[in-house]
Amino acid sequence: MLKRFSKLHIGTAGIPHSTPRKTTPEGVRRVAELGLDAMEIEFVRGVRMSSELAMKTREVALEYGVALTVHAPYYINLLSKDEGKVRASITRIIDSARVGYLAGAWSVTFHPGYYGGLKSEEAVRKIREILKEIISRLKDMGIEIWIRPETMGALAEVGSLDEVLDMVDGIEMAQPCIDFAHIYARTRGEFNTYDKFAEILSKVEDRLGREALDNAHLHISGIEYGPKGEKKHLNLDESKLNWRDVIRVIKDFKVKGVLICESPNLEEDAMKIKKVYESI
Repeated sequence: MLKRFSKLHIGTAGIPHSTPRKTTPEGVRRVAELGLDAMEIEFVRGVRMSSELAMKTREVALEYGVALTVHAPYYINLLSKDEGKVRASITRIIDSARVGYLAGAWSVTFHPGYYGGLKSEEAVRKIREILKEIISRLKDMGIEIWIRPETMGALAEVGSLDEVLDMVDGIEMAQPCIDFAHIYARTRGEFNTYDKFAEILSKVEDRLGREALDNAHLHISGIEYGPKGEKKHLNLDESKLNWRDVIRVIKDFKVKGVLICESPNLEEDAMKIKKVYESI
């Protein structure tokens, strides 16, 4: 059965910087010591984790009550004109899900790919078909984990909020990963008020039902953008993103699941987020 949470867990995108020994189990332990309760396993440079290490990670996460998510490798493009690259991208998502599931992770997110001349509707149609294939193969392997295309910050990348909702709508085991910083960057600063952030969550609920907010995988960080959207991630207070209102909206909508901080300073901003969340 797919895992669900009774509250919002807050944590870091990867092993906290202050972790003495930089292993995933030690990272999970450090997250708990910091008063946080989530960590994203970063497979962004490749799925490199042994079964033994995955099982140890699961054990430590259960012991400390830390919710785990996975970020699949960055070099995924489900819309490449090279079919070999598409098949390799599918394999990377499946491998991320397989190892993540063994480690006790609840959700896997990935960057869908680049338009490459395709219109939005055709790009979404292709990704939906691939998502169905991925989920079917995972089910055949006995793996139940949420598979989530992420909202993207650069205009060349498929991944507007509407596109991501269209990708997953009606597909079992598929849900979105909502990255507020990416949406802010993609809209070149338009989505930067309480009302605009509320619009995001209202649209998610309207399209996918309350289940999507009771089972949410969220990202936040500071971010810099230009005419083409996202340029780079920043720490929260180095960015013009109105992150405190993001947290207020998440709290007001009673969102459950996992909120991952992707700021470069990781735990520093994650703890800041948790403090604001708990003060509301």
